Amino acid sequence: MRGRRLRALAAAALAGLAVLAAPHRVAAAYEVVEVKDGGTLTGRVVFVGTPPQLPPIPVNKNRDVCGDRKPNEALVVGPDGGVRGSVVMIEGVTRGKKPDGEVLLDNARCVFVGHVSATMAGGKVRVKNSDSILHNTHGFMGKPTVFNLALPTKDQVIDITKRLGKPGVVRVLCDAHPHMSAWIVVHDSPYVAVTDDRGAFRIDGVPPGTYRVTMWHEGFRPKGVDKDGRPVHDDPKTVTKDVTIAPRGTASVEFELR
Repeated sequence: MRGRRLRALAAAALAGLAVLAAPHRVAAAYEVVEVKDGGTLTGRVVFVGTPPQLPPIPVNKNRDVCGDRKPNEALVVGPDGGVRGSVVMIEGVTRGKKPDGEVLLDNARCVFVGHVSATMAGGKVRVKNSDSILHNTHGFMGKPTVFNLALPTKDQVIDITKRLGKPGVVRVLCDAHPHMSAWIVVHDSPYVAVTDDRGAFRIDGVPPGTYRVTMWHEGFRPKGVDKDGRPVHDDPKTVTKDVTIAPRGTASVEFELR
């Protein structure tokens, strides 16, 4: 009897370890190897037509720290039409360069900095509170919660790397401040980038080949507000193109947002 009980406990423990490890299985499919004759993908995301003018978002709490309103960053278009905060992903790369860098999502001056970020599944991601007030950083992948962090202390930092072990799009909100929102796009390889103020991006060290490249951008057409006064926009946009990257070559692609 005692032997059977010990075996059952051991099996349960192994099952628990399997569940804990499960989020990392997708990321483990990517293999880090030396990339010989790697190429580069560059490009831009541009807005075609007249972009909508999004009104600022009212602040309804801690105005002494946060101010009265914050800009709506769902769509940021530069003078030459470049769109900031779009994510570009090269699909189908299973072997390639080592991931580098980390993502820091900072609660600073009552906004998330940066508003859009991207990482590889299992890449290092930390959340920081640079303010002297409580922030509650809450991430959702679809409806399920993937992290829910109370940060009551200024300069507090929490590592959430283990919470982002599989690809997907994470919507980030602050439960304490409805005007705050952000996105983290988790890709299955390190071949992902976020566009800068000019709408430009660059991805280096790409194994030569033909790939499908996807551009993702959060929704920006206003659809009203929710019960907490948080702006609601339409669904995120995606555009895909096929691109061939030659050995040691540079390919360029332009995506249009409308």
